[in-house]
Amino acid sequence: MRLHETEITEILIIEPSPYEDERGYFYESFNAAEFERLTGIRKTFVQDNHSRSGRNVLRGLHYQAAPKAQGKLIRVVGGAIFDVAVDVRAGSPTCGKWVGRVLSSENRLQLWIPEGFAHGFLALTDVVDVLYKATDYYSPDHERSIRWDDSELSIKWPLHESPIVSDKDRNARNFAPVE
Repeated sequence: MRLHETEITEILIIEPSPYEDERGYFYESFNAAEFERLTGIRKTFVQDNHSRSGRNVLRGLHYQAAPKAQGKLIRVVGGAIFDVAVDVRAGSPTCGKWVGRVLSSENRLQLWIPEGFAHGFLALTDVVDVLYKATDYYSPDHERSIRWDDSELSIKWPLHESPIVSDKDRNARNFAPVE
């Protein structure tokens, strides 16, 4: 595995090292010891989630408030997404800044998004399967949403038409830092 930094130091890209031959490929999609060695981060993941979306579906921006904040390790096993993480931590020098990357089954990249960041993605292919590990359990009472099109954030989504969003995301609040 290799580690790549992003514009926000806490957001990391993890690139696996697949073994490929005429049969296909194999790689460890997660190894706790290797994750800690590469990142210096020791986390316990308590929940795995699987999301399937069609082209132009936009999910997010979502996060959970403390004390149920979640870190997420995102990967795509079918198709491609434009994945976004937004720093929502009040007082952070990068509060309100975002990182966006294409994650796909082809590039096999993973995105580590720690607690204190909102997450969302846009499906770029007809069918997308996204898997992500979470450091805390889903808690509806702590779930928060930010408008995907918030003008203060100015996220450059690679949109060619209006995205398909849920009522919850359509009615999400504008960005505000989280204390």
